[in-house]
Amino acid sequence: MPLYHKLGSIPHKRHTTFRKQDGSLYYEQLFGTIGFDGMSSLMYHVHRPTQVKEIGKTLDIAPRAAVAHNIHSRLLKGLDLAPVKDYLESRAVILFNGDVNITLAAPRESQTGYFYKNADADELIFIHEGSGVLKTMLGELPFEYGDYLLIPRGMIYQIHFDGPENRLFIVESYHPVYTPKRYRNWFGQHLEHSPFCERDFKLPQNLQTHDEKGEFLMKVKKQGQLHHLVYATHPFDVVGWDGYNYPYGFSIHDFEPITGRVHQPPPVHQTFETSAFVVCSFVPRLYDYHPEAIPAPYNHSNIDSDEVLYYVDGDFMSRKGIDKGYISLHPAGIPHGPHPGTYEASIGKKGTEELAVMVDTFKPLQVTQAALKLDNGTYYQSWLE
Repeated sequence: MPLYHKLGSIPHKRHTTFRKQDGSLYYEQLFGTIGFDGMSSLMYHVHRPTQVKEIGKTLDIAPRAAVAHNIHSRLLKGLDLAPVKDYLESRAVILFNGDVNITLAAPRESQTGYFYKNADADELIFIHEGSGVLKTMLGELPFEYGDYLLIPRGMIYQIHFDGPENRLFIVESYHPVYTPKRYRNWFGQHLEHSPFCERDFKLPQNLQTHDEKGEFLMKVKKQGQLHHLVYATHPFDVVGWDGYNYPYGFSIHDFEPITGRVHQPPPVHQTFETSAFVVCSFVPRLYDYHPEAIPAPYNHSNIDSDEVLYYVDGDFMSRKGIDKGYISLHPAGIPHGPHPGTYEASIGKKGTEELAVMVDTFKPLQVTQAALKLDNGTYYQSWLE
């Protein structure tokens, strides 16, 4: 995200001596992307951030396709996913391709006893149920229901929950995740027509510096493998940092919908983008105000993308029998649209209170065994009269 931020103590100039009270040096580390061409942050550690004492076991956690070539429209009951104590073990990939993993998680306990780093992908975590604090080497981010947490690849973090009831919808992207380019000017500032702006972002705060030596378990995801490493110093030993590459939060409740006289297409709901997929937020909004408008979405064909809609809360006017936590998958190649009867019933309605997150991918998604266990099995027939 092109927004400068800093926390803690930093020297006046980059790449110059920065000394502790005893005269020894703090250790500078560049946390950058796209070689040296992308966004970066410069941080200062109490100890060298390179001290690995031991490399332990490696687990294969790469998702596997349960359906070779999916053409089914599917409805998954996401809240049927059983809760699991551990944060990482609770994560179940339901849909994936070479660009993205779409994951559900219902962790019961906070992430303690180890630190986690995704070395391959940015993680966009939507908080459906629960609250707590995301703790990172660059500070802390309190979160609550409705928050997106965007965690850049390579960021070391722990998630601490306030209680045992937590539901997460996670989009793991192998391409950098940004706010849409059309919302920003050439300086990077969000424009007046953007449905949100920099004031809405939740930035890291409360930088905690841990000057500790010992054995610190780091779980690192790389190339579909989960590696276990032991570090000699606490990874949250940063005394200060500045730059543009850091985790941040954004609440779906702060997305201001764009409306019109007739039905607006899905891009008006866009919240994040990559080169391989987009993420949209559907929020409470007024319906179209043309006197003969049909508020329900028209039937449309997915020619170039698979569409995934995660229903968060509220009344979903275009479908019957939808509950929160449900996930619809509409694969490319076949049209979809409103449930029979809802198209006509929407005429004259003034607004909607729905909350949903949509992911549209430009490559087909693979369906996992975890997804099939949540599938109602008959959704593809739901348009029959």
